[in-house]
Amino acid sequence: MLNTLSSRVAAPTRRYSLQFKSYLSSSNNNNIMKLLYPTSLKLDVKSLEGFAPSLHPYDVKAPIPEDLVDAEILVSWTNSAENLADAARRMKNLRWIQSLAAGPNDILAAGFPAHVLVTTGSGLHDRTVAEHALGLLLTAARRFDQMREFQLRREWPAHLGGAQPDRPADRFTTLRDANVLVWGYGNIARTLAPHLAALGARVRGVARSAGVRDGVEVFAEDRLPELLPTTDALVMILPGSESTTDALNRERLALLPAHAWVVNVGRGVSIDEEALADALEEGRLGGAALDVFKKEPLPKESRLWGAPNLLVSPHAAGGRPQGAEELIAYNLRRFLAGQELKNLV
Repeated sequence: MLNTLSSRVAAPTRRYSLQFKSYLSSSNNNNIMKLLYPTSLKLDVKSLEGFAPSLHPYDVKAPIPEDLVDAEILVSWTNSAENLADAARRMKNLRWIQSLAAGPNDILAAGFPAHVLVTTGSGLHDRTVAEHALGLLLTAARRFDQMREFQLRREWPAHLGGAQPDRPADRFTTLRDANVLVWGYGNIARTLAPHLAALGARVRGVARSAGVRDGVEVFAEDRLPELLPTTDALVMILPGSESTTDALNRERLALLPAHAWVVNVGRGVSIDEEALADALEEGRLGGAALDVFKKEPLPKESRLWGAPNLLVSPHAAGGRPQGAEELIAYNLRRFLAGQELKNLV
């Protein structure tokens, strides 16, 4: 993910270290460094006590209070665009932003000066997103969504029960022996793959570079034309960037079998939503389960709401960063020591 944002690369480690040590030596020793942490997440700030900075909560949807604009460190989580733009304008002493999101897009779009270090929460969402993706895949295969719809109508969905064909070639009904292709094979995919394999799926990956990762064969993107036609379920975990916009376009959708399902827990920009709606309405695709969309909340006028065999998940895969305190503390120690930070953009 971070490789796609190479235009916003921080200074090399040695230069950063020298600059930071110079900053420390020139600072007024009577001024204690301030760290602002978001009230949008229940953080165990006691685990951060004992470091040099003083800790201050702040509202991520409101302007930064006047008595906190001199802070040097900002921890962000679900901040509004207005809040971040305000911080970029007014926080003149800011030196480092620790985002708890997996990607830095919102921070980079806010207009912070280039000297402000940005680190992400990559790794904090691996388990929750993997679990959500697995849930969407099982729902797609077992059609729990249809069962619920029939239940609300007090009708018995006979076609979903009773005797069923075992692993039919023309439908996605089970993960056992299913060909699952994970496009965007990073940390989340590494967490998801063992669970898929345990249920009998044949897992392959697609990433910028090919190789074997933890026993899973990963192909470069130029192999998609031969991989997609044999895919039963495509799981997309791509980051949001110019290079991934409409990555799953009309041409690539046409390569998928008519029974295949698409699951997206990455970024909404990676799918051509109009092309997807066409494929579903015309019966050229088995279904889709989407947790992310180009515009969120999904507009009421979107065709996706009414597309057949499409599950709308309200950007719920992440939202619960796990191990945030440990990451903040780790990077804080390194920041104070003038060392390179983890997940540095």
